[in-house]
Amino acid sequence: MPVKVNIPSPFQRLTANNHQVKVEAANILDMLDNLEKEFPGFKSRICDAKGRLHKFINIYINAEDIRFLHKEETALKDGDEVLIIPAMAGG
Repeated sequence: MPVKVNIPSPFQRLTANNHQVKVEAANILDMLDNLEKEFPGFKSRICDAKGRLHKFINIYINAEDIRFLHKEETALKDGDEVLIIPAMAGG
């Protein structure tokens, strides 16, 4: 089941400058693994060594924050739109 993944500007260089890609995935973990297969180095930019999302990365499925669903194990279905949003800091 393909899902649309919106890639934030800081990570677009990893996806050949694509702002949106489609991947097959049953859940968020599967999506991250498939993004890594297609775009080597992508997963290491948003996940720690154990494969869990860095605290500064937020993911939304159809505008719902996965932190309030089932986190990385949140299921995906055909046509879902996924937003990956890195937290910004500054002063």
